[in-house]
Amino acid sequence: MRDTPASPSFWRSPLRGPWFTSVLGLVLLVGITALFVTGLVSYAAYNPGLAPVNDKTPDKGILGFYLFAWPTDPHWLYRLTQGVHVTLGIALIPVLLAKLWSVVPKLFALPPARSLTHALERVSLLLLVGGGLFEFVTGVLNVQLDYLFPGSFYPLHFYGAWVFFAAFVAHAVLKVPAAVRNVRRAREEGELVAPRPDPPTVSRRGALWFVGGGSLLLFGTTAGQSFDGPLRRTALLAPHGGAAPGTGPNGFQINKTAAYAGIDRAETAEEAWRLVVVGRSGRTVRLSRAELAQLPLHSSALPIACVEGWSTSDQWWRGVRLRDLAALVGHDGDPPDVLVESLQRRGAFRHAALRANQVADPRSLLALYVNGEALSADHGYPARVIVPAAPGVLNTKWVARLTFGKV
Repeated sequence: MRDTPASPSFWRSPLRGPWFTSVLGLVLLVGITALFVTGLVSYAAYNPGLAPVNDKTPDKGILGFYLFAWPTDPHWLYRLTQGVHVTLGIALIPVLLAKLWSVVPKLFALPPARSLTHALERVSLLLLVGGGLFEFVTGVLNVQLDYLFPGSFYPLHFYGAWVFFAAFVAHAVLKVPAAVRNVRRAREEGELVAPRPDPPTVSRRGALWFVGGGSLLLFGTTAGQSFDGPLRRTALLAPHGGAAPGTGPNGFQINKTAAYAGIDRAETAEEAWRLVVVGRSGRTVRLSRAELAQLPLHSSALPIACVEGWSTSDQWWRGVRLRDLAALVGHDGDPPDVLVESLQRRGAFRHAALRANQVADPRSLLALYVNGEALSADHGYPARVIVPAAPGVLNTKWVARLTFGKV
């Protein structure tokens, strides 16, 4: 009778064993913990406790605990944390796949549960494998701007992360002590070792080098999207890798074009567009672009950094400080929060809220110019928000209205 996957003799690879599996597991212990922490940091960067328009994860209960008011210093903070989150996640894919391959015989082991501890391990393993694959797949699809999954990326990835990490912690508590012992002893015995292995074609250490090489290759073809210049051309697997989209002062990366956002040139024309600024006691002013340009203008060198992990180097923005616009409508002194509304017709972040500390920062602008030239349509003409350390989606383009006060 032929062996079945439930039979140990079905699995013939000489590479499987506790040492190989444990090394991969310890790498993932460090890497996935870093992924979860940087993921929470990304969640905090949206200031989820500020306004529902910023938080796309409804009914999250205690999982959506508010972390802290997102700072504006250093101005490259989100560029760093989200770049690490995305690049590390992609680089860990070969390690995750190798780890799953190394333990696949255990998924078919019978009986399903030999004891309470074993049953808990199997349940955690099911949630761990399913949650891990779900998080990595949705994350990669989001980075590639391929929204093939049902529903919004934000709640799916958010809830999936909590399920996955809870299972990961439970599994780590059960397995890390044994993994450390296996690495120290380097002895190959136990249920993962094939009873009748095929002849080896590569050593276990050679296999680890192969996995590490795959991770380095993915790192090298992804990390460049967080930089400008020659390094960006190495980001072959990233939509924002390669050459800049155009030349001149506005020739740097964007996520959504004006055409995609449904921006009509007629409504952004000088004679038609007016910025509506609302403040204390409903005080309202309407300003044309020419009138905005007559106000005191200031400059800030700030990057654009997006949730997909890509970013630009510092661009030189020039415009009116948000706190000066707040003062125009009665908010002298410390400015309040602000709700920013765009002309954009579709998209999750056509509205965004900024916290008072972001409004107060002297580098936070309603920008009219970039790198010495008027904004292009794709970069937000007639005016866009630019705030230090804020995710790109909160740097609203094609701004139509600013409402200062409690949001």
